[in-house]
Amino acid sequence: MSAPKFYYCTKHHTVEGEDGCKAADRLGPYDTAEEAARALEIAAERTKAWDNDPDWNDDATPDEPTKE
Repeated sequence: MSAPKFYYCTKHHTVEGEDGCKAADRLGPYDTAEEAARALEIAAERTKAWDNDPDWNDDATPDEPTKE
């Protein structure tokens, strides 16, 4: 049996187990409840990294990151 996973519910702003709200309202899965609690922060960090990654952003170059 695999370890339980945790999710962050964007509707209720709470950490949930595998039996929670519908998938459209959740971020995850995360390995720990602590990680799930940081879901919005993690998503913002990933978005910022992707916005400045020239492999995923046609406007960015390795020498010139996109403007925020």
